Amino acid sequence: MSKIGYLLALALFCVLAIQRVGAAPPGKRVVVYDNVATEVAAPPAAFAPTTNAQDLWVTLKDLTRATKFTLKPQGVCRDQLCFPIPKGRKAAFLHKQGTVTWFNLSEFARLARQPEAFDATLAIWYFGPRSEEQNSFVSSLQAPDFTLPDANGKLHSLREFRGKKVLLLTWASW
Repeated sequence: MSKIGYLLALALFCVLAIQRVGAAPPGKRVVVYDNVATEVAAPPAAFAPTTNAQDLWVTLKDLTRATKFTLKPQGVCRDQLCFPIPKGRKAAFLHKQGTVTWFNLSEFARLARQPEAFDATLAIWYFGPRSEEQNSFVSSLQAPDFTLPDANGKLHSLREFRGKKVLLLTWASW
């Protein structure tokens, strides 16, 4: 085999390997909620609720495992926090298939004004903090704490500079 043929075969092999690694296995779906990743069951092939194709439907068991929310008569609840399901939109949130009840977590995020990001290739859904959690620092006028390394690799937290004036410079390549 010539060098060019060998290099082409190697390049093709690398491309195929990258495609296999980059794609999620069939049926595997991951939810990141409260910065915790949880693998959840995929709905059956015959599952066909009338909603957005990118919406994440999870079983009620997976809803509790991934988010700590449970379905109660008063709504979707966790600790003292409860979101009533609008009566006219119940079908957008719940779908019964055989003995399993599926819950639309994407629709719930829209109801709770919670940002959602979805990667179709890896079958991952990320749910960010609700708007009241995101903006809670505004009422206190204190920036949220974070830790980053300096040019020498030493970690510094914003809390180390409380009470002092701080100038933050940020940069992004895009």
